[in-house]
Amino acid sequence: MIIEAGGVAQTGSYPGSDWRLRITWNSRPILFVIGGMRRSMRIQAKVAILLGIVALFAGCDINIDDWGSFGDAHAYEKPFHYSYALKAGGRLDIENFNGSIEITGWDRDEVEIDGVQYGSTPELRDAIKIDVAASTDLVRIRTVRPPERHGSLGAKYIIKAPRKLDLDRVTSPNGSMKVDDIEGRVRLRTSNGSVRTARLRGSLDVQTSNGAVDVEELDGPATLRTTNGRVTAGGIRGTLEASSTNGSIHARLTKPEPHRSVKLETSNGSIELVMDSLADNDIRASTSNGGITVKLPSAANAHVHAHTTHNSVHTDFDLRGQVNWKKSELDGEIGNGGPAVELTSSNGSIRLLKF
Repeated sequence: MIIEAGGVAQTGSYPGSDWRLRITWNSRPILFVIGGMRRSMRIQAKVAILLGIVALFAGCDINIDDWGSFGDAHAYEKPFHYSYALKAGGRLDIENFNGSIEITGWDRDEVEIDGVQYGSTPELRDAIKIDVAASTDLVRIRTVRPPERHGSLGAKYIIKAPRKLDLDRVTSPNGSMKVDDIEGRVRLRTSNGSVRTARLRGSLDVQTSNGAVDVEELDGPATLRTTNGRVTAGGIRGTLEASSTNGSIHARLTKPEPHRSVKLETSNGSIELVMDSLADNDIRASTSNGGITVKLPSAANAHVHAHTTHNSVHTDFDLRGQVNWKKSELDGEIGNGGPAVELTSSNGSIRLLKF
């Protein structure tokens, strides 16, 4: 026997949750629904205790899903497949309302779309429409939500497209995104889900409100924003702007774009930046709650200003010029001076180190 439990959010005048208890006995699922209960830690605890008692006497396994996204939405699935000609250098737009999107570049002049539409009932699943408008220059995919339908439903996509491609509009209010091996503009928007990219060549613009952002191997400028989640960017050959309101930022620029600023900002989290080289780049890093560590080449030239309100500032660089170095503040030049390095924290230490 396998027991699964979780909650599905409701909307309307009395928002709450339908708590669902699914017991699988001899590979046959049995679903119990308790409707209309407001979600709270107390209810979750009571349900968890109940499941523990049932498991103790039944000798079964328990699987408690994320309370806010019970897997019931995927109870009924239907795969779909489409293929369209799209020349290299064309454009692909995707508009989804719920579900993940994965895009990978390949050497063919065509788009191959594989996916699954799903719902908590067969009627919801089948009411979803996958609308595709295609030409050799542009393929536009849209997941159409059925009107006046309530319940858990959505679609997830796995797409292969020409490697040279512009992704100007890829959106999904609920769902993770992954893009790999694309050369062109990439613009990604999701409000609930993580975003991961790798091996991109071109500009990258990412925004998510609940989820982490992970970028590996990028040739081009990047703007990365999340309001709840960490930002990790490695192997950046270009410029970088990254921000988070609740999460750390870790970045490494292997070849920064000359004369362009690097800006990192979070209101609640640490910041770590490694610059393999400097090309007349200003650096600005700030956090309200967290430490800042910046590593620069030992031969770097910059004017440094670092300030923390409730902690200390440390550097292993030799300072020159008019130096002002107190416990919580540092102002001076390293090397021959040059672009500005401004580091600010309210509650956290600041370290400027040789790389």
